[in-house]
Amino acid sequence: MTISNPSFVPVVLAGGSGTRLWPLSRTDLPKQFLTLGREISLIQATVARFSNTDSADPLIVCSENHRFLTTEQLTEVVGDRFSIMLEPSARNTAPAIAAAAWKLVDDTPDAVMVVLPADHIIEDTKQFLASVEQAVAIAQNGSLVTLGIEPTAPETGYGYIQSAAPANSSDSAAHAVQRFIEKPDHAKAEQLIAEGNCLWNAGIFVFKASTFLDALLRFEPEIHSHTKASVDGATSDLDFLRLDVNSFDQCRNISVDYAVMERADNVVVLPYDSGWSDIGSWDAVHKATEHDDDGNSGVGDVLHHDTKNTYLHSSSRLVVALGTNNISVIETSDAVLVIDHSNAQSIRAAIDHLKQDERKELTSHTTCYRPWGHYETLTLNPRFQVKRISVKPGAKLSLQKHFHRSEHWVVVSGTALVTNGEEEILLTENESTYIPLGTMHRLHNPGSIALELIEVQTGSYLGEDDIVRVGDVYGRA
Repeated sequence: MTISNPSFVPVVLAGGSGTRLWPLSRTDLPKQFLTLGREISLIQATVARFSNTDSADPLIVCSENHRFLTTEQLTEVVGDRFSIMLEPSARNTAPAIAAAAWKLVDDTPDAVMVVLPADHIIEDTKQFLASVEQAVAIAQNGSLVTLGIEPTAPETGYGYIQSAAPANSSDSAAHAVQRFIEKPDHAKAEQLIAEGNCLWNAGIFVFKASTFLDALLRFEPEIHSHTKASVDGATSDLDFLRLDVNSFDQCRNISVDYAVMERADNVVVLPYDSGWSDIGSWDAVHKATEHDDDGNSGVGDVLHHDTKNTYLHSSSRLVVALGTNNISVIETSDAVLVIDHSNAQSIRAAIDHLKQDERKELTSHTTCYRPWGHYETLTLNPRFQVKRISVKPGAKLSLQKHFHRSEHWVVVSGTALVTNGEEEILLTENESTYIPLGTMHRLHNPGSIALELIEVQTGSYLGEDDIVRVGDVYGRA
């Protein structure tokens, strides 16, 4: 991590699952990695926001499952100017922030952390950075600062922060926090807004790493000690910092709000008003997307006719809406969601059903991303499966074998260097090879363009866990 007298260090929390934007967001591809019709993904925009500031390189805290995807996306926008810390398990925001704080204190004792989620939209970067600069100055004096968003409607999907005095961005003043309020019902939300001193809780925090750790020691001493041990016992793996598993897993699952912010007496809220959204529902996505005169918006191959306030999202085919009002339709290659905006938060019930039924549509798309490229499942049947595989230039899959399936590979474009048992074969367009069950094999793209091939699997079991890796350049087990 590069720290040369920076004013602050962005700490980006990227471990969320983002299930509220199903079916586009899934376990293997959470919403922070989605573009939602914009030029870059949410996590790319979050990190790029600090590109022209005097901050240190961002520290990203994410799960092991998303480490390569995080690296690939961030490299596209900021090169190598970031570092990644891997959470061994999901323990909520308090342990994640604590681990980052210990790392920063070890590097720079007076480091100020700007902690923010990876999956929010902020429209006015200039105004946001001005508020961050103000919050950093306050935090340097020993306060725990949170940004509070001026409410525009009685939202029930957000928590609220009640300040000790009327709070709005026009006075540019931070106020002591009186209390944090859980997500209210509609009537309660209306009441809170009417009181004039309540703001939305954006989950954006600014404080010195040492100040936060002092508060954590007071309120959650076990998390304090376990996260310290997890950083002391951390190991480097390629470009990642792996926290010690045994220490980190002993932390209880708790948010930073419950662990520290709601209990400390040096918490202040800085009002902020400049086009913020946590994109926590399809209704929110609709509001954050450019509309036509009838309030319609969409992404992909979509068509509106006689519709109002309708959001359409197409991933793989034409989606047409006729005579609709106040709904979202989200299409992917294997699922379609239709949801009324007035019932946007009810998607949790659908997610619960999918979990109960163990539906694969909750966890992965038909297109899955790997450090070497990606593959798309074209058809899946009990005894055979067809995939389209794309391998990046210079990349190679692991040296592996399968106990329950054989594979046929047909090169569509590019060049493939194939290890097939004891042989190494160079294949080009329209050439193929057959890999028998149990045979050690590897696919390598030695060329300068992407390698595209069709894989046909046949066998009694076709699951992704039927892989025995013998060697892997990406350090996967």
